[in-house]
Amino acid sequence: MKHPFFKNYGPFKIKDLLDDLKLNNIENLSDDLVHDIRDLQTADKEHLTFFHSKKYHSQASKTKASYCITLKNLAHYLPKECKPICVDNVLLIISQITSKFYPDAINDDFDNSVKKIEELNFDNEIIHGHNVLVGENVKIGKNCSIGHNTIIEKNVNIGSDCSIGSNVIIRNTIIENNVAILDGCIIGKKGFGFFPEKNKNFRYPHIGIVIIEDDVEIGCNNTIDRGSLSNTVIGRNTFIDNQVHIAHNVEIGKNCIITGQVGFAGSSKIGNNVKIGGQAGISGHIKIGNNVEIGGGSGVIKNIPDNSKVMGYPAKEIRKFLKENR
Repeated sequence: MKHPFFKNYGPFKIKDLLDDLKLNNIENLSDDLVHDIRDLQTADKEHLTFFHSKKYHSQASKTKASYCITLKNLAHYLPKECKPICVDNVLLIISQITSKFYPDAINDDFDNSVKKIEELNFDNEIIHGHNVLVGENVKIGKNCSIGHNTIIEKNVNIGSDCSIGSNVIIRNTIIENNVAILDGCIIGKKGFGFFPEKNKNFRYPHIGIVIIEDDVEIGCNNTIDRGSLSNTVIGRNTFIDNQVHIAHNVEIGKNCIITGQVGFAGSSKIGNNVKIGGQAGISGHIKIGNNVEIGGGSGVIKNIPDNSKVMGYPAKEIRKFLKENR
């Protein structure tokens, strides 16, 4: 499937990809074409994927990718149909390969295609303020409004009955129906994805997008980063208060309530019907179950099972927290 926001410069021969990176010690490589790079769960037989941490062994064992960049001690988790390509630094190599497929995703340059909304023709009447700029191929549904000084960049898709506030920037994003985005939000910029290598910080390209489902409300001055390889997703009927940060690859479920100044680190997964109090922090790569309640100011550093109520730093079962802090 064609990427909605970034051009894919593939396919490439797997042998050529690795030769370009001076990985000449990989044996028995063929002239197979690799059409794209995907995460473990979404990869298909024409794709390359990566596997760098044992915590993802379950997904690795089920991947349908033909090739996987991984560590030698993790290769045995992969299915026999997936050829491991063992390297010393998985994230560095996968960053370099992603840059070959999607060089345009490395930088977040501003969109030169934007024009004043008055100069564009849409099928539906759009209520808008002053100085609204819209990029090429943007789609906007019925009964939408857009506030002053807002920029909607190329290829963004906005459904019907949506309200976009003033001083908002939206890029690399698909918004469904009946969504409210309040003033000052920045949605779809690249995430804080980098890693140190020999005293230098390397950024990796972010080729994921942001998906905001139906009936969501996003408060003022939120930042929602697009995904790196997978997508950042806000589930249906979730309400988010002001000044919340949502990092790359975060998935927030349906019917959640998230209050002010909560921070989600990258790749955290939040279930349905979750309530999170103000200024709580959610560590990266953890899973919070359904129907969980997290008290304000908590620090969540490990998985939380369904139907839990937690509070404190580190977050613990709320009755235990209250007993310890009488």
